[in-house]
Amino acid sequence: MNLSYKNAGVDISLADQWVEVIKGISKSMPANKDILGGIGGFSGLYRLPGGMALAGCCDGVGTKIEVARAAGMFTHIGQDLVAMNVNDLITCGARPLFFLDYIACGKLNIPVLKPIVESVAKACGECGCALLGGETAEMPGVYPEDGLDLAGFAVGIVEEEKIIDGKSVAAGDVIVGIPSSGVHSNGFSLVRRVLFSEGSKYSLHKAMPRFEGATLAEMLLAPTKLYANTALGAVSTGKVKAMAHITGGGLVDNLRRVVPDGLGLSLDYTSWPRPAIFSLLSEEGVEEEEMRRVFNLGIGYCLIVAQEDVPLILGLIESQGERGMIIGEVVA
Repeated sequence: MNLSYKNAGVDISLADQWVEVIKGISKSMPANKDILGGIGGFSGLYRLPGGMALAGCCDGVGTKIEVARAAGMFTHIGQDLVAMNVNDLITCGARPLFFLDYIACGKLNIPVLKPIVESVAKACGECGCALLGGETAEMPGVYPEDGLDLAGFAVGIVEEEKIIDGKSVAAGDVIVGIPSSGVHSNGFSLVRRVLFSEGSKYSLHKAMPRFEGATLAEMLLAPTKLYANTALGAVSTGKVKAMAHITGGGLVDNLRRVVPDGLGLSLDYTSWPRPAIFSLLSEEGVEEEEMRRVFNLGIGYCLIVAQEDVPLILGLIESQGERGMIIGEVVA
C-alpha cells in the first residue's frame, strides 16, 4: 500500500497549481489600492482609513470531522475550527475581532451540533474573539443523514505600519517553534488511510500503552492549539519578524510562505520531541519525507526573530505557559 497523501486522495502539488489559477483570476479583476498583499498568504489584508487594516481568512477542519463522527466525540472539534482560522489570522500581527461558523449537515442533530457550537464559543472567548454569527445548512441528498462539514471565517485588525510580513527576515535569523498538541487539523485523509483502512487492527476507543493509557480517538481528536495570546504577546515586543501557522504542507512549505525569495531554511527535526501519534504513523509505513511534507510533527506555530532577541521571545512564550524551542535558522 502506497502510504502517501496523494494516494489517500489529497494532491498537494495540484492544490499549489489551483492557488496559481486563483491568483490569475484575482489579477484579472480591477486593481484595488486597498488590498494589501496577494493570494497565498495566511490571511488577506484590506486597508482601512486611519492607518489600520482588516485581516480576514477562512478555513475548515478537513476530514478530522470524519474521525470525530466515527468516534462520536464532538467536544473539541469547534476549537479546531476556531484555531485553524485564528492561528492563520494572527500571523500578520492582527488582533482577532470576530468569528463566524458554517455547518453543513444531512440532517439536523442537535445533540451533535450543540457541543460543536459550544466548543466554538469557548475557543472564541479564549482568543478574545466575538462569535458574531453563522449558518447551519441542512442539505439532504448532498450529505448522508449523519454527515457534516465545518467551515469558519475570522476577521481581525492591525495597524498597517505594524503588519508582520516577513520582509525584514535575513540570513542568520532564528526559527522558534511552539509545540502542537498532535496532528491538529491537517493530514487526516492520510491518517485515516493508514490507521482505518479495511482490516485495520486499530480501535478508536481502546486504551493504548504507547499513549499512556489514552485511546487513539483521544490522541487524534486532541484539539488544535490556540496560539493567539502567546503569539500576540510576542508581537508586542516589536521583535518578531515573521510568523507561520504549521498546517498542511508541514514546516518547510508554511515557513517558505513568510521568508523572502533568495533565502532558505535549515531545520533540525531532532530538536524537539515528536508526539507519539507521529511515531505510530511512521511505524505503519509513512516515509519520513512524506511525514515532513504532510504533518506538523509536533510544532504547531513558528516565529522568526533575530539571534539577539531569542532570549526575550523564549521568556515571553514561557510566561504564557508555553514552551518555545529553537528549531532552525534562516540561511542564505
